[in-house]
Amino acid sequence: MKIVELKDEQIEELEKCLEEYDRKHIQFELEGNVSIGIYENSQLIAGADACMTAFHILYVSTVYVAETYRRRGIGKKVMNEVERRAKLLGANMIRLDTFDWQGKEFYEALGYENVGSYENKEDRFSEFFFVKRL
Repeated sequence: MKIVELKDEQIEELEKCLEEYDRKHIQFELEGNVSIGIYENSQLIAGADACMTAFHILYVSTVYVAETYRRRGIGKKVMNEVERRAKLLGANMIRLDTFDWQGKEFYEALGYENVGSYENKEDRFSEFFFVKRL
């Protein structure tokens, strides 16, 4: 046995093996995404990007509101629309993660449940994991 660097085709093979294994356990697999933005004066000021994953879960990878527009309800508007569209896609849960300098309190205020976290003291950051049942 030895450890080697994988080439692209070997990575694809590895991913295919995991997908085949996962198929034995994943009962629900939905497709779709939510990619929305809010513009003001031709400038993108806020938005979110998310995709459906297994088990009726929408994973939110990106949420952003320009600094000068924060604390005006725009982030809440974005997340309400993400939740509305998630339901239309068949999601019954949303999951996301955020760093300590980003939106921990914001997600808590929107009813997201903190289901885990870790702290990296060496690099001076913490990350938090949230879910919300729809």
